[in-house]
Formats: sequence, C-alpha cells, structure tokens
Amino acid sequence: MGVIDLRSDTVTKPTEEMRAAMAAAEVGDDVYEDDPTVKMLEEESAALTGQEAGLFVTSGTQGNLVALLCHCRRGDGAIIGRNCHIYNYEAGGLAVLGGILPLLADDAGGIVKKEEVESWVIPPDVHKAPAKLLCLENTHNREGGTAVAPDIFKEVTDAAKVKGLKVHLDGARIFNAATAWDVDVRKYTAEVDSVQFCLSKGLGSPVGSMLCGPKEFIREARHWRKRLGGGLRQVGVLAAAGLISIRKMKDRLIEDHKNAQKLANMLADGGLFVEEPGRRTNMVYFSVGPDGPDANAVVEACKKEGILFNSVSDRRIRLVTHLGITESDVETAARSILREAFAS
Repeated sequence: MGVIDLRSDTVTKPTEEMRAAMAAAEVGDDVYEDDPTVKMLEEESAALTGQEAGLFVTSGTQGNLVALLCHCRRGDGAIIGRNCHIYNYEAGGLAVLGGILPLLADDAGGIVKKEEVESWVIPPDVHKAPAKLLCLENTHNREGGTAVAPDIFKEVTDAAKVKGLKVHLDGARIFNAATAWDVDVRKYTAEVDSVQFCLSKGLGSPVGSMLCGPKEFIREARHWRKRLGGGLRQVGVLAAAGLISIRKMKDRLIEDHKNAQKLANMLADGGLFVEEPGRRTNMVYFSVGPDGPDANAVVEACKKEGILFNSVSDRRIRLVTHLGITESDVETAARSILREAFAS
C-alpha cells in the first residue's frame, strides 16, 4: 500500500500536464518584468478575481505580508482574527518587518464580526495605534476549514469600508470557499482591496501564490516583494504551472470536498467527535476521546500504516483532502484511524 498523505493540501504534486508546461515555458527576467508567462498569469489572476492587477509571489505568507506592508505604516493597527493564519502561522512578520500592531478580534465561526470591527475603530487618541486595515481569512483553517457565506462576508467588508478601513483577504483557499457556496470567486474578491490566493494548495501547483489588487497597490507591492527578497528571474517555469491551476484545477475542488465529507461521515459513524463547520470544504477536524490514546499516539500509530496526518492539540486532529487523495484512500484512512483511536 502506498502512503496516504492527509497532512495538508500543500503536499500535492504537479500533474504531468504541469510538468510539460513548465519544461516548455517561455521565460524572461521577471525583475525586469520581461517574463511573458508570469505576465499572463498575473493578468489572468487579476481578471479572475475582479481586480486590476496581479503579482506572483513565492508563498501565501509572503503575499499576505506584502499586502500588510502596503496597506499599513509602522505603528498602524490591523484588525485580525485571533485564530487566523496571519497571526498564528506567519512568524510575526507583520510586527517584525512592518511594525504593525495586531488588533485581535474574535473570529469564531470563520470571520470577525462586524461589531468587533466597529469597536476597534475609535476617535484619534495619542495612546492608541489607529486601525487602518481589516484582514479576513476564507476558507478559515483553524475554524474547521469552513467557508464563510458570501452575504456574511459582504456584511463585514461593508462595515469595514464604512469605518474607512482597507480590507485584505487571505484567500489561500478562496476557490474552495467559492466551490462550497457554488458562486463565482468574485463574490468574495470583488469586495476587498487586496486578495492573496495560493496556487500550491488545492490548485496543485508546486510553488507560488498570487496577490491581486488595484494597479497602484500592485506597483507598491512589487517594490515590497523586492525588499523581501522575492524578486525572481526566469520564474515562468513556475508560472506555467500556475496557469494550469487557475484554468483547470478550480473545477475539481468539489471532489476534495466530497471526499472530506465522506471521511467525516465515516469517522462520525465510527464513534469519533467530528467537528461540523458552517460549510465544510476539504478539511476534517475531529477529537479523540479522553479514555483512549491521545492525538499524537493516533498520529504515530497510523503513520506506521502509511496514513499521514497531523495533530493540532493533545486531543484534536486535522485531515486534509486534495488532488492526491481518492475515495478509496479515504475509506482506508478512516478504517485505520478508527482502529487506532479506539485501541486499548
């Protein structure tokens, strides 16, 4: 039996079509803006998200950081969810490199509530860092991979705009959200001032993310990307895979969602507590009971059987479906997890 890797959708391998396109890509020096394949990817990504321009960046973390550095100056505050990726998994870049103060808000359920946004926007006060930006994440990883509904998303972005805030969307998996709600991705991306989305997760590319926004914003973002060491040369070899991702890989995300739901159902039917997010995408979070092995023990036992996944706490585990996971893999993994979770 081969390895069934449910650790993340970042473990996907490029398809044969991607590999062929990468080998044949027309390239140039992208720091001089001479790479035609990168230009094509940036233009198509901007159109896809309803924005004016796009910028290829090395990762979602770099894309988010570049966006924050464009929107905020040192000493400004950014309203972010306490469970969001920017705060928990990006090494404090906004503070270390931007001098930006995170204004933490409750994002239970997958999104900061409009009342919390409004509460952070206060009259000028010499004692306070002024709120300048709202950051949202959709889908929301730590909240079960849930996809926030378009109407709720718009309600929050509208509240931010009324208060004079810019809005950045960490849309690493925004196409999963659009798939979950069966809407055009612009239902989300047209409501924000900038959006980052990953090519290297569910869309299957080996490297890279896109940052999209107004033309002037992207001009400044290009400067910040260079400052961060993200100026690349013949990067069309990567952009070629990205073009296939945005042209062909979005429509297959529904398969990952179906596999995740099947996995959730099998685990729940087997007696595990499976979290039910508002709208499931390609993630399954579940808890092991207090009387059996802890999460790390289950992870290690299943690893010996060729089933890979991660614990996120002593009792909580995350599973992620993706391009490399089949329905048969889901069934095999579920049986292994149930066996090990209830081992005496």
